[in-house]
Amino acid sequence: MSTTPAEVSSPPARRPVPARLAGHPLVWAAALGLLFAVPIVRSVTRRLTSAPPLLGTVPAFRLTDQRGQPFGTRELAGKVWVADFIFTACQEACPLLTERMKEVGRRTRNLGPDFHLVSISVDPERDTPERLAAYAARYGANPIAWSFLTGPADAIESAVVGGFKVGMGKEKQPQPGNGQPAGNGEFWQIFHGENLVLVDRQLHIRGYFQATPEGLDQLVAAAGRVANE
Repeated sequence: MSTTPAEVSSPPARRPVPARLAGHPLVWAAALGLLFAVPIVRSVTRRLTSAPPLLGTVPAFRLTDQRGQPFGTRELAGKVWVADFIFTACQEACPLLTERMKEVGRRTRNLGPDFHLVSISVDPERDTPERLAAYAARYGANPIAWSFLTGPADAIESAVVGGFKVGMGKEKQPQPGNGQPAGNGEFWQIFHGENLVLVDRQLHIRGYFQATPEGLDQLVAAAGRVANE
């Protein structure tokens, strides 16, 4: 009598390796740990980046803002702030500088009332508080967060040149008359530095930044680091 081999049961099918790993509790624990570790590492790395250097200290100054109120280092102590140097009759660099300052203010809103903008006129003979107020209004400047300053010429020069180490001055230039050759008169050409200056809560200068898109990126990043010191 013929016999047939006994039926042999086949081994259970093995799940793919990814499926087996997905069901392992240690794998889930490791994934969760990595999920929370990445932002922590990024945060620590940001903190370890070098802080902006100390480049000097702004000496005490007392000027007048666009509201006609005294304003200076006393009001700025304890704040992080950015200064620039303009005059309202300027038709070239100053409108761009003011637009850049406006952008800095917009991009640093998260820093709150401890951050301030300061624009100092290098033409104080003509830039009265009223004139500065009209100029500020054209750019939608909030006087609580952005001060436009004027004052006696010697006080301005002392603050700008002696304090911020930024050049300023004016030179006589020949002014051509109507249809006449140059030299028929003279006018004053005002010049000034065009960098934005970052100052910390202790009135230390922490950087000079160009009014370019790249410079603004660097300035905003530096302001954030200084504010969190």
